[in-house]
Amino acid sequence: MACKAIRGFKDILPPETKVWQYIEETARFNFENFGFSEIRTPLLEKTEVFQRGIGEFTDIVEKEMYTFEDRNGDSVTLRPEATAGIIRAYIENKLQARSSVQKLYTIGPMFRYERPQKGRLRQFHQINAEVIGSDDPLSDTEVIWVAWTILNDLGIEDVRLEINSLGCPKCRPGHRKDLVLFLENNSEELCPDCKRRMRSNPLRVFDCKKESCKKALLLAPVIKHYWCPECSEHLGQVLDNLETLQIPFVINPYLVRGLDYYQRTTFEIKAAHLGAQDTVAAGGRYDGLVEQLGGPKVPGVGMAIGVERALLLIKDFEDEHGIDCFFAVLEKDGREYALEWMKGLRESGLKCDTVYGKKSLKAQLRNADKLNARYAIIIGEEEIDEEEAILRDMLTHEQVRIPFDNVVEEIIKKVDEEEKKKAQEEEAK
Repeated sequence: MACKAIRGFKDILPPETKVWQYIEETARFNFENFGFSEIRTPLLEKTEVFQRGIGEFTDIVEKEMYTFEDRNGDSVTLRPEATAGIIRAYIENKLQARSSVQKLYTIGPMFRYERPQKGRLRQFHQINAEVIGSDDPLSDTEVIWVAWTILNDLGIEDVRLEINSLGCPKCRPGHRKDLVLFLENNSEELCPDCKRRMRSNPLRVFDCKKESCKKALLLAPVIKHYWCPECSEHLGQVLDNLETLQIPFVINPYLVRGLDYYQRTTFEIKAAHLGAQDTVAAGGRYDGLVEQLGGPKVPGVGMAIGVERALLLIKDFEDEHGIDCFFAVLEKDGREYALEWMKGLRESGLKCDTVYGKKSLKAQLRNADKLNARYAIIIGEEEIDEEEAILRDMLTHEQVRIPFDNVVEEIIKKVDEEEKKKAQEEEAK
C-alpha cells in the first residue's frame, strides 16, 4: 500500500504554490512598508509556553495541541499559534534592549488537532504581526490596518471588521461576577462545554458556536457595560483612527477570542463567502502576556491572517506566464547552443527551461504550453546549418528567424518591451 499524508495535512502542489507565493509576497511587501521586521521561531516549543501563554482551560490547550514527550522526557508541543512563541523569543533574546518597541512578523505553519474541514486543516498556515512594547491605541490601529491592507491588496472583497474591547484587570472582575451568576441561572440551556467553562473561563462562552448557547447568551451581561474610563477611552481612540483611515467597522459586544491572553482591543475580519468558518483575520491586545511568560511588564498587540481561508477568497488569480522562454531542441548538436543561451538568459534574471531526453517538436511545444512559456526557441538541423533559430510567440503562434548571435539579446528585448507595455496599461487604468 502506498504511503499517504496524515489526515488534516495537505500537500501544496504546483501551480497552487504560485498563489501561496503571491499571498506571502503581498504580506511581506506590506509588512516592510509598515516598518515590521521578520522573525522566525521554532515549530516546536516547550509545552509550558502555550499552557502559560494561551491558557490551560482553553480548547486549544485542553483538546487541540500536538503534545508529546521527547526522548529526554520533556513535554514539547508543535505550535498551535505564533504569538506565545514570539513572546518567548522576545524575552529570551532580550529584544526590548534593542528597541523599546518591536514590530515583528512571521509566516508559517501551525498545528491543531481539529476536525478537518473547508478552510481549517490540522496543519494550517498563518501570517502574523506583533507590536510589542506599546500601549498606544495607534499600535492597535496599525495591526488592524496592515491586516486590512494585505487582504485588500490580495483582491479579497466583501469583508467586514468586527471589533470589541474585553476590558482590563481593573474592569473585568465585576463583569465576571455578574456573568457567572447569569450562567448559573441559565445553565440548563447551555451545552456541556459552556457549563464546564462557566467557572474556569466564563468569557469563553461567548465564543461557543452552538445555536442554543448563542440564544441563551443574548441577554447575558456584556463587558461594554463594565469598561473603566481608560478602556473606554482606549477603544474610542482606536475607532477614531479607523474612521480617519476610512476602514469601516462594526462594534460587536459579544466578540471574544479563543485565547486567554487577550484584553482591551479584540477584532475579527470576516468574509461573506466562507460559511460558518468566516473569520479570515483576527487579533487583539495582550498587555499581560510578556509578564505571564516570565518577562518584563510590557504591553503588546497582534493579529493573524489564515492563509488557507485567504486562498478560498482569492478570485481570478493568474500566473501570466510561467517562464519567459522554452528551448525546443531537435538535434543533439543544438543542446550546446541552448545551454549557452539559457545561461545568458538566467544570468539576466529571465526564466527559461528545456526538456530532458529526445522528444518530437510537437511534444516539446506541448511541454512549453504546460509551462505557460511566453516564447519558444526552436533549434533543428536546418537551424544549425543556417545558424538561425526560430523564435515562436506562444500566444500568437507567430514565428520569425533570428541569428544565433542575437538570441539572448532578442529574448531580453521582447520581454522588456512586454513589461513596459503592461506597466503603461496599468498606469492608464
